[in-house]
Amino acid sequence: MRTSPTRSTGRKLISVAAVSAALVAAATTSVAVAQEPVAPGATLDAAAQTVAAPAERLIVGYKTGAAEATSNQAADADAAAKGKEAGESLDFQRRLGTGAALVDLGEELSKTDVADVIAEYKADPQVAYVVPDRLNKPMADPNDTEYAKQWDLFESTAGMRVPGAWTTATGTGVTVAVIDTGYVTHSDLAANIVAGYDFIADTAVSVDGDGRDSNPADPGDWYAAGECDQTEGSSSSWHGTHVAGTIAAVANNSKGVAGIAYNAKISPVRALGKCGGYDSDIIDAITWASGGTVSGVPANANVAKVINMSLGGGGACSAATQSAITGAVNRGTTVVVAAGNENANASTSNPANCNNVITVAATGRTGARASYSNYGSVVDISAPGGEMSTGTANGILSTLNSGAKTPSTESYAYYQGTSMATPHIAGLVALMKSANSSLTPAQIETAIKNNARALPGSCSGGCGAGLADAAKTVQAVSGTGGGTTGTVFSSTTAVSVSDNGAAVESSIAVTGRTGNAPSALQVGVDITHTYRGDLVITLVAPDGTTYPLKASSTSDSADNVNTTYTVDASSETANGTWKLRVQDVAASDTGKINSWKLTF
Repeated sequence: MRTSPTRSTGRKLISVAAVSAALVAAATTSVAVAQEPVAPGATLDAAAQTVAAPAERLIVGYKTGAAEATSNQAADADAAAKGKEAGESLDFQRRLGTGAALVDLGEELSKTDVADVIAEYKADPQVAYVVPDRLNKPMADPNDTEYAKQWDLFESTAGMRVPGAWTTATGTGVTVAVIDTGYVTHSDLAANIVAGYDFIADTAVSVDGDGRDSNPADPGDWYAAGECDQTEGSSSSWHGTHVAGTIAAVANNSKGVAGIAYNAKISPVRALGKCGGYDSDIIDAITWASGGTVSGVPANANVAKVINMSLGGGGACSAATQSAITGAVNRGTTVVVAAGNENANASTSNPANCNNVITVAATGRTGARASYSNYGSVVDISAPGGEMSTGTANGILSTLNSGAKTPSTESYAYYQGTSMATPHIAGLVALMKSANSSLTPAQIETAIKNNARALPGSCSGGCGAGLADAAKTVQAVSGTGGGTTGTVFSSTTAVSVSDNGAAVESSIAVTGRTGNAPSALQVGVDITHTYRGDLVITLVAPDGTTYPLKASSTSDSADNVNTTYTVDASSETANGTWKLRVQDVAASDTGKINSWKLTF
């Protein structure tokens, strides 16, 4: 049995709190969450009080125009000066992909020492933010099981209706970056793996004998009892390989499982190792995966338009992490993240509570929120994540490895968790981008929400727009709604939407049709608005029957609604005057209906 690696300095990782990932009848592994960060904008005293444990490094973001924002020499000098003021030895380590500085705190510091250093930085008007380099954890609950059907893809009760999307798209031409534990070779995935990167700088976390390099192979993340702040040890999870299989395991090869986007490519981006992974590594992984530049790392030849992050920790979304996510989205990459497994409000878990991400809660085989899944207003959508307390086969089956510590033979196993729900949505995003490459991250999020179906089971606390529907969503973004003949009726007359006022309507006269409208009537909408979460959108049939298209949402702060909804209008006579009704239900934002259309 090998001994665990140690740092020459004898320092410890940021301490983490162990919590149960889910209640399972079989053997379970606890998942830990990182501590709460310093909240941006907090007072110095409040900021200092949020340092819950010793830390090794800080992530410092400087304001634009500050010399330290671009000069490594200046950042190093600033670290030395602030360390002197705080009575500590600080050292600039490297520049993150977002431009932030990673600052080493030297020898192990107490909570009070760390708070003093943070206070020095926050007192500097040239500093935009300073946060600890926290440790994040995989969000899954592994169990060894046997092979069974993938109910999560096709079962009528709570499956995601994936086969109905495959007639339109299978993920061809799309790369998905899986920021996770890396990849262990598996013949049911190998054909869809492209080059990735290992971003773990700390050798005690990487356990592969070196720091950052171009090899994202997963050596195993096992730990012994007493390590990683856990009383019991754990076998290696092969977490990243399980997640990757859900997204893009090879299909039609007479073996194993089928991925949701089985013709997409997976770029394994390793940022989680033994005991988890640091914010600084995850930030650079996000930046690089989406096509940004990271100092010392070769340019990414496989830029991803989808990032899957089945990981997280406790506390607010730090300014450092948000900066990386915003940068990725601005480069056109959709970021999909796990809501968390604490059966708590997801607002307490990052990156679930970050802006510009799609936050995913987990459902079980009955369609109800899984007992472990986080919930709340920051959740955007739900997807199958498994509920193994009711039986092993009610988990999510995917690719794995049989090695308890280091890689052994390839295998398949059931896991459960929001880690398993998240790749369902990442796979769906890959299908959408394959069907319509021009889609923006905002359009993708809107389409997934607008085409979700009501949760088949119960959800206390809020599960987003409902259960994702792959077939309906892909049809909507590709304009291939089933049952249509392709005849289009439209209105291009602009109608102003009153700020926090009465509903307005735009009309389309449909003539020359026979019988009823189709069961998949396509409603294309182009609305300009400065806060689309304020909008309630309804289709009104000729007889006055209403079909809700979009509800208001306090968590949807993006601009504009430019998407296609699918409505079962088969009970309505096709001919007559159809109306699009739009109401702004909150103050301070303006907009207008630019155009809309019906495709029969």
